[in-house]
Order: sequence, then structure tokens, then C-alpha cells
Amino acid sequence: MTKFRLLGSNESVASFGHPYIRRLCSQIPNEWNSGGSDHSLLPLVHSIIKYCLEHNAETEACDLLMEIDYIEHIEEYVTEEVHERVCLYLSSCVQYVPEPEDTILLRTALSIYQRFNQYPHALRLAMILNDTDLIRKIFLECPNKLVQKQLAFMLGRQQVFLELDETECPDAEDLTEIMQNVHLNNNFLNLARELDIMEPKVPEDIYKTHLEHARFSTAQPVDSARANLSSSFVNGFVNCAFGNDKLLTEDGNKWLYKHKSYGMLSATASLGLILLWDVEGGLTEIDKFLYSGEDYIKSGALLACGIVNSGVRNECDPALALLTDYVQHDSNVMRLGAIIGLGLAYSGSNREDVIEILSPVLWDKNSSFEVICLAALSCAMIAVGRCNGDLGETIIQIMIDPEKLNDLSTTHSRYLALALGLLYLGKQEAAETSIVALQVVPEPFGSFASVLVQICAYAGTGNVLKIQSLLHLCSEYFGEKEEGGGGEGEGEKSEGKKSGETGKRKAKSGDDKETKKEDKSDPGSLNEPGSHQALAVLGIALISMGEDIGAEMSLRTFNHVLRYGEPVIRRAVPLALALMSTSKPQLSILDTLSKFSHDSDSTVARNAIFAMGVVGCGTNNARLAGLLRNLAQFYHKEPLDLFMVRLAQGLTHLGKGTLTIHPFHSDRSLMTPVAVAGLLTVMIAMLDSANSILSTGHYMLYYLSPAIQPRMLVTFDENLSPISVSVRVGQAVDVVGQAGKPKTITGFQTHTTPVLLAHGERAELATNEYIPLSPIVEGFIVLKKNPNYIDE
Repeated sequence: MTKFRLLGSNESVASFGHPYIRRLCSQIPNEWNSGGSDHSLLPLVHSIIKYCLEHNAETEACDLLMEIDYIEHIEEYVTEEVHERVCLYLSSCVQYVPEPEDTILLRTALSIYQRFNQYPHALRLAMILNDTDLIRKIFLECPNKLVQKQLAFMLGRQQVFLELDETECPDAEDLTEIMQNVHLNNNFLNLARELDIMEPKVPEDIYKTHLEHARFSTAQPVDSARANLSSSFVNGFVNCAFGNDKLLTEDGNKWLYKHKSYGMLSATASLGLILLWDVEGGLTEIDKFLYSGEDYIKSGALLACGIVNSGVRNECDPALALLTDYVQHDSNVMRLGAIIGLGLAYSGSNREDVIEILSPVLWDKNSSFEVICLAALSCAMIAVGRCNGDLGETIIQIMIDPEKLNDLSTTHSRYLALALGLLYLGKQEAAETSIVALQVVPEPFGSFASVLVQICAYAGTGNVLKIQSLLHLCSEYFGEKEEGGGGEGEGEKSEGKKSGETGKRKAKSGDDKETKKEDKSDPGSLNEPGSHQALAVLGIALISMGEDIGAEMSLRTFNHVLRYGEPVIRRAVPLALALMSTSKPQLSILDTLSKFSHDSDSTVARNAIFAMGVVGCGTNNARLAGLLRNLAQFYHKEPLDLFMVRLAQGLTHLGKGTLTIHPFHSDRSLMTPVAVAGLLTVMIAMLDSANSILSTGHYMLYYLSPAIQPRMLVTFDENLSPISVSVRVGQAVDVVGQAGKPKTITGFQTHTTPVLLAHGERAELATNEYIPLSPIVEGFIVLKKNPNYIDE
């Protein structure tokens, strides 16, 4: 048909009707590709695109141009009436095309938005591209001061901080304050007062031991250090960001001395969670613990200083001033608190001065290997996704240092590999040079680090090819073959059984010892055959987490892996499910995790319990709370499993149900790199929970703090004073490519702001009196009066 069209008259394609044009659209790509981009087809393509955009067939126009690699030229035909539909379709296609086409689509949509002065839309796409120069350009180009304030709120939510001066931006001081999230704490507490949930809770309010059967009661007749530690974590999670509690802010010293060594550190650091985002008031509360005679309490106070500053910036840089002196302290315990604190306080800021303070620790002879690994991780948290070549080179040098060869088999070494991966978070092909450089690192650590860098580089991209390669890696067998001949298949089966046996329950009172030598056969150890396969499982979840169809396909894959996979793979699946469904308690996932929380392999069971907490994090989900109470009774004689159940209960009630750790926002279109980095750090620690979270490394749980955000909608007037307006809140509906102006929400209820938004919910104004300055009504929204509004 294309051939006859070119030979025939040049009559307008419109006169032949829509079916004829659709047929041409299906044939042109073949002709174009076979004819070597023949320019004789261009006039025909131009006329088809013009017709499609005039007749509500934007999707067909975009598809045709994508097929012939000509999508950049769509901007020439787009008008103001259709630009939103075209850009919505282009940005939704990004997850289904390979690189570099995804970047081309985003930049084309961004260019169209800029042309029609849609600055909030353009800024969102620039943040997806993670292009700091482009973000700055769009921000400064915006002529409307009110819209600029809305852009500043968007940047603050994404934790992107621009350095502004009065010459280029007259309102620099106000805008910087918004970007620094200075008022986040006050706005959150206003929401809490509105919901009447300011009264502090105690761990017993969560445990509800009075509902338990007397025979299986978990109520502690005597003080146990581990039970007290779990109560500290639960207390910190439940009262997170509320500024007061009944254990630490009233008489902290009495409670802290009910813990042992590293338990004191974590208990003191939980104060940072309670005072989260309250930089001025919080540091005063923490200050008194810095004068304690106990190093562990002082170190915990340093870590608490870092947690308080997580996600907010202050022009005085209190975290830097307080923590710098302790980075090279004589005691490694003190270094630990200061180093992790700096990493959390300045995560995502890319502050060179902070990295320079931490860098000397990496080569300091007095630093323990644990401190070196966590210093590298803190540097990576600060420069997350910035492809810092110098830092990457330093980390690889540490890996190949002959003196550190024996340390590479310890559990802390995985944080060194993670640090390298975080530098390239979401940067795709930019990580190739580092992956090649890792070939000189000794095995098995080299394979472990290589897989970890790969999965970080493709985090949230939905890249199908990368998921396929990870699935292929999961299918390989790395166990030792049995001696004495037998068939290969039988050898594999029996080896699988053997490694399954190593994970049988070993919870005894001896497990409570603070220092424990790592056994090479330990589940989760780097010396376990195929240890990097666990990362491949996490990688599948990490890559597909930003895209619904990919996540659904991965879920089906995980169900197969749980039944037939090797033990090392099965242990990682609950964590992968948690990563894919963070703060999103889906019934099917909760049922799967509930089933595996009773698994014969203790590591699978513990990981499933922790995953339940992450899946329901900050939701107060009643079904999940009931499941966890039943698990607490089931494990009432197993201290390690009970500790995991308590952590899961604390996470479920995070911030009394007002906070989330989901790393995506803005209608689940925008990934926050620091949130992903924090979540992934905790998941990597959980791969070897026996030697980290359940031993002395429970302070790693505080890496969740950069991911914590309020899941609220607050509206401001033109003077940035909070105002209450009616909003409709309902389930989000996908309207991409639909004709007309379809409804974007369904099953809605009407509320007045401030209001909580659950995962998958969307809000829209229920009144015409105001116009929102952001197309996505979520988080902090500036409203302006509608000049055409007539009061009825």
C-alpha cells in the first residue's frame, strides 16, 4: 500500500479515512528500515503525523515516530491543545524502551513542556533524568515567583538542593528555605494535631500482650537486653518525628542502662528517629547524652545527630560541626557513630567538603575494617548516583589491597561493594568501567561486587534485558558436586538438601553473645557457594520496582523460585518481595510472606518476618498487625525470631501510621535515590542477618531514615500559610492514551486538607475556588485563587 501511495497522486491522506492511515502506519516502519531511512517517505510521514494529532490519535503518531527513530521531531507538530496528552504518552513509554531511547523520549517530552511553559511537569522529567544542570536551568527560567515556590517544594521532596544567590534569583532566601525542608517538621506536627495523634505511645501499645494466651505470652517476667533493645527500636519507629516519647525524652539514662554495649548505641540513636527533622529542638535533647561516660551512648548520640538532620538542611551545618571531631577518634565505636551520622545527615547532597572529611578514614591504620566499609558507604550515600570516579577508584583499591584480602570474607565487606554500586545508582551504562575494573578483585567477592554494581546501575529502570540476565544467573548451580559419581541432577538435589539443613533452627541462649565468629558455612556468608545469586534476586525486584507490569511478572517468578530455588536464593526472595512492595501491603504478598514466616530454614523465616514489616511500613494495617501478634506467640521461646517480629511490628506502626518509606512519589513516577540507597543498605545487611542485625550490627536499621517521608497532602495559599480546602481522595486510574478527558480517580471520598494519602491513591481539588500550581496533587501544594470563580 505504501508503494502505491508514493506512486499515486499527492491527494491528502485525510480524504482516505482513518483505517487507511492506520494501515500506512503499520507498513511505513518496514519500508523505512529496509530503504535505509529513505527521505522520500518523509512528506508522507509529515502528513500522517499532522492528521493524527488533529484527530485525537496522538498515540499512533508517537508510535510511528518511535518506530522510525524520528520522535525528536514531534515537537514541530504539537499544539497547546494536545501537548499534555502527547507528553503523558511519551513519558509512560519510557519504561518499555531500551536505553538510550528512554532518555530521548524524556528529553523530547521535557522540551515540549518547556515550550508551553509547563515548568512543574518539565522539572519532574528533569528529576527523572537526574540532570542537575537541567534542573537548575528550568528552576531559574521560571518567571512566576509563586510557581517557583512550588518547584522548590518539589525539589525538597526529591532531596535536591540548589545553591542560589540573590543576583540570579531575588527570592533566593525563601526558596532555599523551602528546598531545605526547614518547615517539614512543623507541617508534619500540624497534621498530627489535626488527626489528634500527638499522645506518645509505648511499645506495649503495639505488642498488646494482654490479648495473648497465658501459655504463649511474650510478656517478659525479667529484664532481657534483647527484649529491651527491640522495645527501643519499636519506640523509635512508632513515635518517629513526633518529638516526644515515654522512654527516652523523660528519663533516658535509666532506660539506656538496661542495654548492653552496641544495644546502648542503638537505643540512644533511636532518639534521632523520635526527633526526626527537628534540627533546632532535637539537637538540644541529644546534646546531654554526648557528655555520658559510656562510649556506646556517646556514639549513639552522634548517630542520633545525623538521623535528625536526615532529609533536611540547615545553613549552620550543625551535623558537620558536631560530628567532624569524632570521625578520627581513638575509639572505633565513636568513629562508627560519627561516620554513619554524617552519611545520613548529608545523603544525596554531593558535598565535597563532607567527603573530604570522611576519606582519610579509608586508609587510616587505626580504623577497623568495619569502620572503613561504613566510611565508604557514607561517602557513597552523600554522592549517590553522581558517578564519582575518584571515590570509585579508592573503593576498588581497598578491595584489591593485599592486607585486606582476609577481610573480604567478613559480613562488613558487602557494604564496600554496596558503596561502589550506589555511586552509579540508576546511571545504567555509566557503571560499565567499574564492572570491568572489578574483574581483578579476588573471588567470590569479585562476583558479588560486580552483580551489586549492575543492579544498582539499573535500579528502577524496568530494564527487561537486565532482568533476564539476572534470572539466568539465578538458574546456575554453584554448589559442590557430591563425591562418588551419581548423576549431576541427583548431586544438585542432595546438595540443595544439605544446604537447606544448615539453615535449621539454632536459636539458643548462646546466640545472644555480642561477638560471634563467622562460620564459613553460615547462611548468608560470602563464602557460601552462589552468594551473589541472592543479589540477583534482590536486583530483579530493584529493577522492576518502578513499573507495575514488570513487578507483577517478577512476583510470578519469585513464587517459582521460592519453591524450586537453591537455599541461598530462597533466603533472598522475602527481601525482594519487600523491596518491590515497600509500604504497600498487598494481600497476595502478605499471604506468601506469612506462609514463609514458619519456614524450616530459620533465615528464610526471619527474612519473611522482617519483610512483612517493610511491606506494611507506616500503614497500621490491621490484618498485618494480627499476623505479627500471632507470630510473636509462636516464637515466644525463640529470642532472635521474636526480635524480628518486634522490629516488624514497630515498622508497621511507623509514625503511628502517617509515614512511608516507599521510594517513589509524584504518582509513583519519580524515584528518590537516597530512599532507594537506604532501603537497599538494610536489605543487604539482612542477607546475613545472623552476623549483622541479630548480632551487633542492628544500628544498620537506621539507614531507613533517609527513606522516611510523611504521606500527606498539605495545601498553602499564596503567602505560604496552610489553608484547608476540600479534596477528593480515591484510587488512581491510568488515563494514558484514553480519549477525551477521563476521570483520574475512582471510588473517592471528600476530605479537607491536611489529609493522609495511602499508596495508589490520588487527590484532586473538590472546589473551583483555587487552582493547584502542581499537576500532581501530593505532598506540599501551593494554591492560587481562581480569577474566574463565582461564589454561588
